[in-house]
Amino acid sequence: MGRIGTEVACEAADMVLLDDNFATIVAAVREGRRVYDNIRKFVKYALTTNLGELWTLLLAPFLGLPLPLLPLQILWVNLVTDGLPGLAFGFEPQEQDVMQHPPRRPDESIFAHGLGSYVLWVGLLIGIVCLLTLFWAYFKQIAVWQTLVFTLLVFCQFANALVIRSERELLWQQGLFSNLPLLGAVVIGILLQLAVIYLPFLNGIFETRPLPAALLGVCVLLPLVIMAAVEAEKWLARQGLIYAPLTPEAQSRRFRVRAFALVLCRWLVFLTALFYSVPADGKLR
Repeated sequence: MGRIGTEVACEAADMVLLDDNFATIVAAVREGRRVYDNIRKFVKYALTTNLGELWTLLLAPFLGLPLPLLPLQILWVNLVTDGLPGLAFGFEPQEQDVMQHPPRRPDESIFAHGLGSYVLWVGLLIGIVCLLTLFWAYFKQIAVWQTLVFTLLVFCQFANALVIRSERELLWQQGLFSNLPLLGAVVIGILLQLAVIYLPFLNGIFETRPLPAALLGVCVLLPLVIMAAVEAEKWLARQGLIYAPLTPEAQSRRFRVRAFALVLCRWLVFLTALFYSVPADGKLR
């Protein structure tokens, strides 16, 4: 205790309560868990959005599609989607069952409990949605195909920001207004994006063109696919069907499967490189 404890006891203690109230420990643990959860949410959001952009830009040329975004548009996406929404995660209130979770191990990775897999599959899903839209718009010869993909990518990332606020609770359980700074950041980002595509002087800077109402509706509806997929993942997690603690046998089996997959991928990369290094005459270069 801080007020009645001796100087020697305070120096030797791992924890000192200045108000001599054990309830302070509970409050400190609750606040610490809230801060740690919000850090995880920011990391999850930042990595997911950037991976979605990466898949969109990286896979398009390999699929015979033009470059989806211009350099200035890429910078705009990073500025609008990573700036204010990322900061707003610091204002996220604690989840209702935050004190019911077991303690985390001190050596536990921040990518544990599904964060790493979430970044991979949601980032890939965002990329697939944008690439399919690009494929449809480009080969349908829609003149504003680049502005369409540009806007869709921004809206998909905002949709991800709204549903990423909890790993267990659904969006309707949390409510849109439980984190007003995040909601305000999303609204401001949407208004800025609409300004970029509808204000003439910004059209010249970002090389965008106004979207018809139908295509703008596409940009609003397709991000709902991201939201529905993430909400489905939360439901599966609450049912214990995914991210459940593994037994030692299951952990060993998962390790063997991952090791086999890694070896298989390395051989595939080697054989692919060997195949492309052999010319038509069959002689190695």
